[in-house]
Amino acid sequence: MRKLYQALSIVAPSGEYITQGVKTLEIRSWRPEQLPLKNLIIVENTHYLNQCGDEEEGRAIAFVDIHSVHAWKNTEIESAKASYWQEGYWAWVIENVRPIHPPVNMPARRKIYWVELEQM
Repeated sequence: MRKLYQALSIVAPSGEYITQGVKTLEIRSWRPEQLPLKNLIIVENTHYLNQCGDEEEGRAIAFVDIHSVHAWKNTEIESAKASYWQEGYWAWVIENVRPIHPPVNMPARRKIYWVELEQM
């Protein structure tokens, strides 16, 4: 049975870092409209999707929950697996990571979007 899920695309290798538990914050310039985000699918792709309508093939690699978002702190560079810190960004706290084995090919898009997947 197929089910609709919300998804978030993340450029490699950050998706793998999430499945390994070493990346516990996702840094974005925007905040989600609603929290919590439960059973959010992480779709790993290879390029930044900067323009409205940008899309490429990605791989669904994990389900996660996002219960809170806060202003990103300069002490959180390692938790975000970032190479530098910049003021004005938001840290999404990643919790309850459930890897998808094997990964499933699906579109990677901007922002939070809806995808259909076999119910897991």
